[in-house]
Amino acid sequence: MRPFPLTPAPIHVPEEVLDDLRRRLDLTRWPDDVGNDDWSYGVNRAYLQELVEYWRTGYDWRRAEAAINAYEHYRVDVDGVPVHFMRKPGTGPDPTPLILTHGWPWTFWHWSRVAGPLADPGAHGGDPAEAFDVIIPSFPGFGFSGPLPRHPDLNFWKVADLWHTLMTGVLGYEKYAAAGCDVGALVTGQLGHKYAAELHGIHIGSGLTLDFFNDFRARLATVGDKFAVHFAAHVLDPSTLSYGLSDSPPGMLAWILERWVNWSDNGGDVESVFGKDDLLTHAMIFWVTNSIGTSIRTYANNNRYPWTPSHDRWPVVETPTGITFVAYENPPGVRTEDRVRHFLESDRAAWYNHVNLTVHDTGGHFIPWEIPDRWVEDLRRTFRGRR
Repeated sequence: MRPFPLTPAPIHVPEEVLDDLRRRLDLTRWPDDVGNDDWSYGVNRAYLQELVEYWRTGYDWRRAEAAINAYEHYRVDVDGVPVHFMRKPGTGPDPTPLILTHGWPWTFWHWSRVAGPLADPGAHGGDPAEAFDVIIPSFPGFGFSGPLPRHPDLNFWKVADLWHTLMTGVLGYEKYAAAGCDVGALVTGQLGHKYAAELHGIHIGSGLTLDFFNDFRARLATVGDKFAVHFAAHVLDPSTLSYGLSDSPPGMLAWILERWVNWSDNGGDVESVFGKDDLLTHAMIFWVTNSIGTSIRTYANNNRYPWTPSHDRWPVVETPTGITFVAYENPPGVRTEDRVRHFLESDRAAWYNHVNLTVHDTGGHFIPWEIPDRWVEDLRRTFRGRR
């Protein structure tokens, strides 16, 4: 196996950043939240206050940091853009390079539950011949890849170009695999569109068309209550929102907590999916890097700089594609047993060279965190015979 071309750079947050966070938590000014026991007005103060109190008095970032540093971490400049990525080296006869792309309010750490089984299947009941060399970047402008004061225009299809340069130019892989969820699925789809000849295939957590954001302002009213505020604020007003979120740790936590609560399949108990330590570790990755503002601006850039095709062939995404669907995100009126057929009959199916479509009756938006074993098996199936 050839040596990895970069030197590891473990994560370390300066103590003064943690001291500043403690002061801000101590000085939190809480709003009145009468009549919101049922969360009908948004995040419930009682639960948020309980979580913030634990953040203030019980949560241990250094312990989380040590767990994160059990993996390899690297920082590199890719075409002038700072990129952090986590790596789990493959263990097997010929590991396939695999890049995993997260979305929002995800972090690279949402892939931590699948990194081990993907990299070392033999240690997790799998076939060592299916090992991957796992590369997990922080999306530019997110976490330790951010913020991006000199690169305000990044969007999903520009990130795909960065990822291809990272994998082929910086890391020297001749051919690789890619997977992603949320906006990361669009990045991955763009890789399969523009760079199909240099990919073994892709696996994604949704089947959106790559022009999803092009006319998004006209479609905001159709996205439904679960996503309406989220998309409207992020697409139309990200800078205004970011001032409050960048200054107030509880404010930032509330904004992303609402998504973790309503987008995960948790049966009314978010801590059945994300424990308090999990919630706060993901939140800390945004907070200690002051990257919440640049992370949400990605949405506006996806709309402001519209996707344009690199070729006019069909399917638009030519590389073999696997897609995992989950029942929690079924379209209104669509039963789980009909989900695949619903996709195949939609105008989205023709965009992809789909070879592996799977639906699961459990799991929400954060698929590799919520149902990691099923995600791993779905992904392995996509790449069998395609390496």
